Amino acid sequence: MTNTQIDRPEFFSRHDGGKAPLPFSGIEYSRRLAALRGEMERLDLAAVLFTSMHNIAYYSGFLYCSFGRSYGCVITAETCVTISANIDGSQPWRRSVGENIIYTDWQRNNYWRAVKSALPAVRRLGIEGDHLTLAARDMLSEFLGNVELVDVAPAAMRQRMVKSPEEIALIREGARIADVGGDAIRDAIAVGVREIDVAMAGRDAMEAEIARAHPDSEMRDSWVWFQSGINTDGAHNPVTTRKLQAGDILSLNSFPMISGYYTALERTLFLGEPDAASLRLWEINVGAHELGLSLIKPGATCSGICAEINRFFAEHDALDYRSFGYGHSFGILSHYYGREAGLELREDIDTELTDGMVVSMEPMLWVPEGTPGAGGYREHDILVVGKSDAENITGFGYGPEHNIIAT
Repeated sequence: MTNTQIDRPEFFSRHDGGKAPLPFSGIEYSRRLAALRGEMERLDLAAVLFTSMHNIAYYSGFLYCSFGRSYGCVITAETCVTISANIDGSQPWRRSVGENIIYTDWQRNNYWRAVKSALPAVRRLGIEGDHLTLAARDMLSEFLGNVELVDVAPAAMRQRMVKSPEEIALIREGARIADVGGDAIRDAIAVGVREIDVAMAGRDAMEAEIARAHPDSEMRDSWVWFQSGINTDGAHNPVTTRKLQAGDILSLNSFPMISGYYTALERTLFLGEPDAASLRLWEINVGAHELGLSLIKPGATCSGICAEINRFFAEHDALDYRSFGYGHSFGILSHYYGREAGLELREDIDTELTDGMVVSMEPMLWVPEGTPGAGGYREHDILVVGKSDAENITGFGYGPEHNIIAT
């Protein structure tokens, strides 16, 4: 008998094991789905198909690993169904609030057959315009016919921008664990030690603390970027095997991930006393950081905060060294998925901060090689916006008083 004669399913469901504990309560997921369904009703949508990691995880609890395969979550007025690849077994069902359909790879496009099976007859379908590829759009049209596609990504992003009490509690834990990583990183710094060795110390400390404090969470994706010398010029530069030298400027960046929720700690340090030019630039950036912290409050706008920090840097002849925007939202995001672009502290974003938003303050100066004080200077704290003020939930010290490491 040849393979083509074997009767294999296009898709199926299987419930191996019981439902696993999710990062949030059933009430929290019901709240999220109710808010989305209200938007669906407003837009006259019978169903939404999410395809991104962040939105599937936000509404269902399941965070997928693509590895070249397609994933989805179909939400209707009554159902929330994840669509996953056969390679994942029943894990997507265990780690989601709703049902799951597994598609097989015995023939091409079984993913779209599974999606179609979860959808009612629709004339308008919600999709993510910033994630659905042109190729996927063509396949959707082939399998669903002449369906009008409506972009719900902006509405979903607006919902994710305001955190619930459960989300804020998890983010607080992430900030605490980022500080744990920061302590381990600082303790590992010494002349002759490689960047990678310092980074591993911070990552291991965070993962051990996540495992202790959150034993039901998925253990994956926490990382450290630790940069030294010339490598500090970029905020997202990879870790290398460069050995630390006396006098180096250092950049500490610890990123614990708890069930898809990203938090961060970023600090400038020096290995030995900084020279006068470096100390001046560091103190300017610390001044900008402290100004920014004071500006984050309900009613402030992203663009307004930027204008004030830009003015500060200009007064200190440092604006030309500014590297990127001054902060961003937190939540279900990572370096390879997710972003709440409407809540970034940039000149072209006028979003007003409101109760329940969580943002960073992270000014960075990039001083080119060959210029006195060359290197990248960056401080980063996380703030929870409340009804009348904002709370800084980062505890790791910053500035020359705390972060000059003796050689």
